[in-house]
Amino acid sequence: MKQLFYFILLIAGFSSIHSCKDLVDEEGNPLLDLNNTGGLTGPRALYREITDKDTIAEYRYSGLLLNTVITDSASITNVMYSGDKISQINFNGFLDLDGNSKLDKDSISFERLLTYNNTGRLEKITEKRSVFRRPPPVPPATTPGPQTLFEETTSMYQIKYTATTGKLESIRMEKGPAGASFNSFTETTYTYVGDNISKVVKHYGPIAGGTPGPVDRKYSYEYYAYDNEISPFTLLPWAYKISRLLNTDFNDKESLILSPNNPKRWSFTDLTPPIPNPIVKSTNYVYDPQTYMTKGFGINYIYKPQ
Repeated sequence: MKQLFYFILLIAGFSSIHSCKDLVDEEGNPLLDLNNTGGLTGPRALYREITDKDTIAEYRYSGLLLNTVITDSASITNVMYSGDKISQINFNGFLDLDGNSKLDKDSISFERLLTYNNTGRLEKITEKRSVFRRPPPVPPATTPGPQTLFEETTSMYQIKYTATTGKLESIRMEKGPAGASFNSFTETTYTYVGDNISKVVKHYGPIAGGTPGPVDRKYSYEYYAYDNEISPFTLLPWAYKISRLLNTDFNDKESLILSPNNPKRWSFTDLTPPIPNPIVKSTNYVYDPQTYMTKGFGINYIYKPQ
C-alpha cells in the first residue's frame, strides 16, 4: 500500500510538471498571467510561436540580445553580434524549400555575414549554403544512406532603402554554385501604407555571363486591413527579420513581420499566368491588455518579461 501511495505521488508530480512546462521560460520566469491581472507589464520579449499542435519557434536571449532561435525538427539559428549589431547568422536544420508547408528531408546549413553602411543600415548579406541529402538505398539495403553533401551555393543580397522615407525598398539576390559565377537572381520590392508593408513583388530570372536575363517567374504578396495594435515581431531585431525572409524562395509570405501592426488579410498571387488567381487568407486577432497581438492565423504568441 505504501508503494502504491508513493507511485500515485510520483504520477501526480510528473503531471504537474508536464502541465506547467510551457508556463515558464528556460530561466524559470513566468510566461503567462495565470491570475488574469492584466498580463505582462513593463519590458517584454517574444518567447514562442506555437500552434495547437506544435512549437513553431522558440527565441532565446543573452541579456537583451536575441542569440538563438529553435524551430521545427530542432533546427537551430545562432545569432552573433559585433557591438549591438548582428554581424553573423548561422543555421543548421531543415526548411520548407518548396513552400508546401512541409519540411524538406534535405538538411541545410548556412552562414550569413551582414554588412552595414556608414549610417548603420544593413546593406549587404553574403551567404554560403550547403545542402545535405540521404542517397536512396542500395540493394539489398532498404534504408537510405547517411546525409551526404549534395550541393553548395553562394549568394549575395543587396538591400536598398528609399531616399525620402528611409523604408526598405528592395532586396536583390544573386546566387550560384560555390566557386562559380552567379547564375540566377531575384528582385523583391516593397510598398507601404503608412509604416506597414502593403505589397511585396518578387521577380525571378537567370544570369548568363554576368548579365541578367528576362524574368521567368513573378509572385505577389499583399497585406490588407491592418489593425492599430502591436505586432509581436516588433520585439525582434530588424536584421534577424530580414535574414528570416531570405531562408527560402517562399518566405516572402512572412513579410508582414516587418510591419509594426497586424494585417487581418493577406493574399498570394502567381503573376506568371495570363490570368492570375490569388489565394486569400484572413484571421481575427486576439490581444492582451497592453495591445500586443497574442493570436492570429492559427498561431499563438507567448511573451516573457525582459
